[in-house]
Amino acid sequence: MLTRATLPYQRYVNRVFWFLRVPQLLSTCVAFSLVADMGILRGDIGNWFMSFWCICFIVTLFIVIIELNDLQPCFPFYWYNFPVTFACYAALICLSASIICSVTYVQFLPYGPEWDRAVTATAFSCITSVLYAIEMAGMWNFYKLKEIPCYLHTVPSLLNVPETFVAGVIFAFLSNTSLYLHQPALVWCVAVYTICFISEAVTILLNLGKWEDRLPIPFPICQLVLTVFSVLLYNSALVLWPLYQFYEELGGLPQRSSDGSCVDGLMCAWDQRLAVAVLTAINLLVYVAELGYWAHWVSIETEDQPGDS
Repeated sequence: MLTRATLPYQRYVNRVFWFLRVPQLLSTCVAFSLVADMGILRGDIGNWFMSFWCICFIVTLFIVIIELNDLQPCFPFYWYNFPVTFACYAALICLSASIICSVTYVQFLPYGPEWDRAVTATAFSCITSVLYAIEMAGMWNFYKLKEIPCYLHTVPSLLNVPETFVAGVIFAFLSNTSLYLHQPALVWCVAVYTICFISEAVTILLNLGKWEDRLPIPFPICQLVLTVFSVLLYNSALVLWPLYQFYEELGGLPQRSSDGSCVDGLMCAWDQRLAVAVLTAINLLVYVAELGYWAHWVSIETEDQPGDS
């Protein structure tokens, strides 16, 4: 019988994927060390990458320690769901770091030792993303083959991952508080991103812990209400953020050349404003897709109720 601590064929799974986690630790550590060694030349973007790789390293090391010492029973959720979910996020994080680093950072560095370090760090980040993707795909298929229930086997969970991931990237850009603190409408947009992110994070925790039945209302209806709420909030952000960031009459900067901080090729404040606008639109589309799923689910359940009674 499947419990929170154990998983059928767990030893087999650990043997199969053990050779992935050690390279994951090494790759993230090397990428982090190379960028850290660049000093002030790494800039804010380099600090972002370092934090991404550091998080992946720490969580992977945490998973390794827990599984080596058989400490899974200490956690109030089904442990076997956690590594595959994290591997999915880590693959996206490292892939994004590799793309952003090569597009907005490496190409603008002068040739020399710093350029070599940045290129090597990007290469190791790419390797890490591939390793995490292999782990995620392998464990996803293994669980499905053995008919082991997995959080990522459901459509909503596959949509929750990009929703929270995109929100996390938005927060990375919003670390530059000068983008929004001067305008209450933009502060509202930041509140929208925060509220929706917390809502999705709670949903993921409920799914990982199999606590959906503890809610006072059916989980699908709760999800439908939350998704409608998120779609409405993101619609407001999609209107307000570009309006106050790029409309000149409201204090925005319509062109990149209007931003005095964009004096070199590196990413500037205007680029961050544009990135947040694009990511807002992407996340809104994902929320709309989730809304369609839950609306269809609830409508089917509602139609089936008279026949069941």
